[in-house]
Amino acid sequence: MTSSNPFDEFIGLYRDKPALFVEEVLGCKPFDYQVEFLNELVKPTRRLSIRSGHGTGKTCSCAWAMIWILLFQFPCKVIVTAPTSAQLFDGLFNEVKKWINELPPQLRSLLNVKSDRVEFIPAPTEAFISARTARAETPEALAGVHNEAGFVYIICDESSGISEAVFEAAAGSMSSTNCKTILISNPTRVSGTFYESQTRQSDKWWTRKWSCLDSPLVSDEFVEEMKHRYGPESAAFSIRVLGEFAKADIDTIIPYELVDAAMGRDIAVDEHQRTIWALDPARFGDARTALVKRTGSVVTEVMSWRGLDTMQTIGRVMAEYEALPESQQPAEILIDEVGLGGPIVDRMRQLVGDIVRGVNVSESPSSKGVYNNLRSELWFKAKAWFESRTCKVPKNEELLADLTAITYTFSASGKMQAETKDSMRKRGLRSPDLADALCLSFASDEITMLRGPMRGWDGPLRRNLAGIV
Repeated sequence: MTSSNPFDEFIGLYRDKPALFVEEVLGCKPFDYQVEFLNELVKPTRRLSIRSGHGTGKTCSCAWAMIWILLFQFPCKVIVTAPTSAQLFDGLFNEVKKWINELPPQLRSLLNVKSDRVEFIPAPTEAFISARTARAETPEALAGVHNEAGFVYIICDESSGISEAVFEAAAGSMSSTNCKTILISNPTRVSGTFYESQTRQSDKWWTRKWSCLDSPLVSDEFVEEMKHRYGPESAAFSIRVLGEFAKADIDTIIPYELVDAAMGRDIAVDEHQRTIWALDPARFGDARTALVKRTGSVVTEVMSWRGLDTMQTIGRVMAEYEALPESQQPAEILIDEVGLGGPIVDRMRQLVGDIVRGVNVSESPSSKGVYNNLRSELWFKAKAWFESRTCKVPKNEELLADLTAITYTFSASGKMQAETKDSMRKRGLRSPDLADALCLSFASDEITMLRGPMRGWDGPLRRNLAGIV
């Protein structure tokens, strides 16, 4: 005898078949690897971890899972998190809202969608999805989540970037017998809970790898673009395409995970800190003229262009400068004066004064016994800046490629030498112009005027070491 309640029939049909629910109710047919993940949710498996390339459908898979949980796993508490509010609310939680809108009206009317929460209207305190940002400074985001009478799900997007303090605070919640933990991420970091779940602790987790090469969602054009941009042996290609943790490249100056983390970090611009612009000029050919604007620990803008001559480049930078009110204009404009940079320095100093400083990156470093030249020193200074994990740079694929491509060697005298542009071209990589401009912005701390303060003096730059010019 069948139930007279259509909702009971609906529950009976899809309660143990989440993949079928996605196909028949949400109207989207999952791929085989997504079906495998969805169907694992009805099993006793308590810990699931998926590493993935870019665009394989891990975010929408988790969104489908969360909607199914809310409708069929009553009572339930679903906590969804990510390292930053942008990653959480523009990413996974936004995807949940999108798919809720695909539900039939009768089901959609059962859900109350708020800015950071989705509630099951008949029992809003017993069945809900709660979005909580997992910041290191607020590690309690995942702590104390219990539900003795029902299910608990903790779903972590971009898990590689979540602070270990957050996972430590969540240990009690994650260890509950009725709690399922789902970690999804690009494999950007070779340490931490997500890395351990896929490696040393993998016997305690249900683990999968979703490579772009195996996903119908990812085009061949994307794979080829990533191969051309980063190189097939690069950390970026391994992470973004293959879904593999990058091998430790001991000769890479700035690791991928440091840049990736800085691109997703929530840091506001402190207007009380000095603003520095750094210009790495190029004229024609494949090289780009790059302009980086940095205020304290935040890079606010990265610009590049090709094909402009010296005077046009000056005009482009001056247009940026003059468009700003005086209070927002840079305290310094640092220009690589090697090659055609010299005339740009001279003319811009005439236009805006001695805030313009020419920097010869081939000159001696301040740490003369450690680095082969100033450019090498600036690259390692940039690395230390990223390692502080208190900085932010824009999401810019070209900047990411530039920063993570360059390697270093040791000179015959034992000094560290950043890879030259000629060497990079031989490896099939373009000149790292955007990254060179960012590194140049740190020259302000390394160079001082021999004759005291910068104001009112336009002589050549000298090192702050005796005998070094």
